[in-house]
Amino acid sequence: MTSPEEKRVLVTGAGSGIGKAVAERFVNAGAQVIVHDFRDAGRQFANSVGMPYVEGDLSVFSDIGRLTREALESAGGRIDVLVNNAGFQHVAPVDEFPEETWAKMIQVMLIAPFQLIKAVLPAMKRQRWGRIINIGSIHGVVASPFKSAYISAKHGLIGLTKTTALEVAEHGITVNALCPAYVRTPLVEAQVEEQARIHGIEPSAVIPSVMLQPAAIKRLIEPAEVAEFAWYLASDAAQSITGAALMMDLGWTAR
Repeated sequence: MTSPEEKRVLVTGAGSGIGKAVAERFVNAGAQVIVHDFRDAGRQFANSVGMPYVEGDLSVFSDIGRLTREALESAGGRIDVLVNNAGFQHVAPVDEFPEETWAKMIQVMLIAPFQLIKAVLPAMKRQRWGRIINIGSIHGVVASPFKSAYISAKHGLIGLTKTTALEVAEHGITVNALCPAYVRTPLVEAQVEEQARIHGIEPSAVIPSVMLQPAAIKRLIEPAEVAEFAWYLASDAAQSITGAALMMDLGWTAR
């Protein structure tokens, strides 16, 4: 059992969007948050909340070891809560998708989470308590056109979530994936022009006609909503939830 002020939390991609909202939620609850990003925005945010910052490009396989060592040192040798959030988007048909970009997306959103999970598990096992929260996506359970790499990574992340959950449950560690539909983030906003081009529609039509078309609730999710769910999963109240792909999909999969 841990109280919020005792938690040591690593959030990847915490410079903006969902990652920043998650980090803020834990900071406001009194946790020590290690902020990860590879942009100045991450460092600025960490400085603004008085939390340690670790910089690293998750697309570089060999850089993950250095990053995790620095994060663990900043946290006094243990991470209680790992939030694998970092990611990016590229929209293109399969036959036009740049292979290097495809591989980079798999590294950032699937291989890097595996590397980070592997790094934090020993301390979690020793203390017999831990929370691993993977920020997945509705695209971890369904597909949409022109997102082959992103969807492959997110489907794989759910598989990693389930497998790890089964392996570590006896140690008091839970592992879950949050699967939101489109969230109002810079990552989503950056897709609008390319989605409009590929679909042959006006940019103003992308959100209602593409992003929200399958949803029952016709709005974007706010980052703070995802952060609140992540906070709940990190609490002792959620200790019976593990191995789950938890939908925040505005009713998308109800059909």
